[in-house]
Amino acid sequence: MALIAVSVTYLAYCFYQYSLNVAAPQVAADLNGMALFSWAISIPALASALATLIFGKLSDMYGRRNVMIASLSFFLLGSVLSAMSQDFVFNIAARFILALGQGALAPLIFSVLGDLFDPAERSKWSGLLAIPAGITAFIAPTLVGMVADSLSWRYFFWLLALTAIISGAFVLIGVPSLKQRSEHKIDFLGAVLLTFASATTIVGFSWAGTTYPWGSIQIIGTLGIAIVGWGLFLWTESQAAEPMLDLQVLTNRTFITAALAALMSFFGLMGITAYYPLFLQGVQNASATLSGQMITPFSVLMSFMGVPAGFLLAKTKRYKWMYVIGYAILTVAMFGMMTFGVDTPIWLGVLVTALAGLGLGTIPTINTLVAQFAVPRRLLGAATGAIFFFVMMGMAIAPAILGSAMNASYASALQNALPAELQKSADPATLSAIGDPRVLLSPQAMTTLKESFARQGAQGSALFDQTVVAIRSALEASLKTVYLIGAVTMLLSFLMILTIPEISM
Repeated sequence: MALIAVSVTYLAYCFYQYSLNVAAPQVAADLNGMALFSWAISIPALASALATLIFGKLSDMYGRRNVMIASLSFFLLGSVLSAMSQDFVFNIAARFILALGQGALAPLIFSVLGDLFDPAERSKWSGLLAIPAGITAFIAPTLVGMVADSLSWRYFFWLLALTAIISGAFVLIGVPSLKQRSEHKIDFLGAVLLTFASATTIVGFSWAGTTYPWGSIQIIGTLGIAIVGWGLFLWTESQAAEPMLDLQVLTNRTFITAALAALMSFFGLMGITAYYPLFLQGVQNASATLSGQMITPFSVLMSFMGVPAGFLLAKTKRYKWMYVIGYAILTVAMFGMMTFGVDTPIWLGVLVTALAGLGLGTIPTINTLVAQFAVPRRLLGAATGAIFFFVMMGMAIAPAILGSAMNASYASALQNALPAELQKSADPATLSAIGDPRVLLSPQAMTTLKESFARQGAQGSALFDQTVVAIRSALEASLKTVYLIGAVTMLLSFLMILTIPEISM
């Protein structure tokens, strides 16, 4: 029953993970939030990062089942609020609550398996969790794309709420409490400092290059405060009776190498998971349904590769060779995406992203198991949460930096691509609309823009067509910048993982 419960809950976790980015461009376009697109990724990712670490530690203290129910409650509340949101800022806040619950689920699920099985057996069952993940990856992107195209993106969040309710029922029935019978002291100061340090890091990177220049006193000051926050957090953890993050985890070379490589690699992967659907729908004018279908092979391979990875780990008790091959494939795929353009054929996009899914597929399973092998059993939940924390921090920082690079590159490319006569004759409202690539994703915004051009007379129609081409060209150039940064960070991850020690299972 515990295996059934964690499988159902992991399916709910993956449904959100694999589907959100298909619906996200339409959410941003419908709620006029394209300017905050990177924030809509960073802020929920920050919530997930905090939840993985804090809830992982709490599950060591108060039992997996209790903390899983709390996580699913946040998941449910955030889903309902997201479905009901009427502006983009409220939607981001609702997704923050949703991510607090959803982000904690994966480390809790793998911690339950760690409670139930010894390391070799744990490898097999961790790998088999790829089956519900693979089923979700096969169905969810296309399903959500169809729902967003034919109904509304709001129905996606109502479906999420339903999965949270079903998962909660199975967890109550199937997951053993295994609560430790001793008094515990919650590390409140550590939790506060962790939240402060993480938040100031994300805000600093999010402001850099957009709200303020990179070298401004505001950015340097914010990031400096973040560094002080991290220093205070580590000092507090070294003094705490039951630290939120035991320093024995961070001083383990195997763990920290895997964690830092995961942070950088998932930074790079945001180019696929968050920005490739934007490329398909904005640059190549694909529907949400088609973009969901094109991303499906990536999601399916990423999920199902965990099955052979788990069995190979259980049999060979060696993991470094799988790490090296996986990161090498990912690096090649990310550099391949730099060649994508408006005329890139569908088959090539599917091939390159599927290759990335093949390389990525083994890594989450290995990351989780290596984190558990590397530390004493009493730190199992904290270590599992910590490896997911590093992943989520990579995903939280990435949009801030990638979004800043994309916006700067878009503005520059658009300035060069727009017809000269448009820059002379267009009114401020039209120029403002053109400066936001959401116009490519919102039929309503496109209609409004076309009407403004029609008022210019006979030449307006031709000028409108040239302008749309210029906007697509500028968005394509800006996304190539995103893919370049992602490819470089993936290469650094590969070089780092070459140095990881191989410890005994």
